Amino acid sequence: MLFAGCTAGPGADSLTVLGASSTRLLREDFGELGDGGFVFIDAGSSTLVQQLADGSPGDVLITADRANMDRAVAEGLVEDPRAVAVNSLVMVVPAGNPGEITSVDDLAGRTFILCDPRVPCGAASQEIIEDTGLRVEPSSLEHQVADVLGKVVSGEADAGWVYRTDALSAGEAVEVIEIPDSDQHITEVMAAVSTSAVDKQAAAEFVDALASEEMAGSWTRFGWTPAS
Repeated sequence: MLFAGCTAGPGADSLTVLGASSTRLLREDFGELGDGGFVFIDAGSSTLVQQLADGSPGDVLITADRANMDRAVAEGLVEDPRAVAVNSLVMVVPAGNPGEITSVDDLAGRTFILCDPRVPCGAASQEIIEDTGLRVEPSSLEHQVADVLGKVVSGEADAGWVYRTDALSAGEAVEVIEIPDSDQHITEVMAAVSTSAVDKQAAAEFVDALASEEMAGSWTRFGWTPAS
């Protein structure tokens, strides 16, 4: 349909897309954008912004929140950002729920993992904790949501807070528990053209495709809500 991930290095007709780790789910679901396809590099949103600031090549930036995109705009790294989808957090436990956790009130004494507050999933987690007055002490803080999910799936952690999309991607490897007021703390997936893009027109078309009606069904299938 719209684009496809590839594992080869950048070519003359390839777009280099720096994508928040949560959006890695999209790489293998879509057709190609144009004739050249793209190279997808995933990491935490703040890391991707820093990579652009340090001069790393990139044509399109996709962040998991508005704050990191605002930083990229302020530093002159991107232009014309737009919201393309929204996400929210859920709690996941390993299949079988060995920690016998049924709600966020059961986290005391458990191995509980969050994202670092410097990345979008951690910032949203911190907002929920503060607004609900929840008293929890995470066992570790991870720099990307994929690492939180990985520790839960492996059984290294009894519970973790991840994006709804990541929980869906894990399938039967995890069980999902809703977080109170999570829907009040959504994160916006933002996309923008890098100011250093080699082909700004192709990059802009890619961003437009992410926000298109044709793309809406794909966002939904992976657990996002398309931006209105």
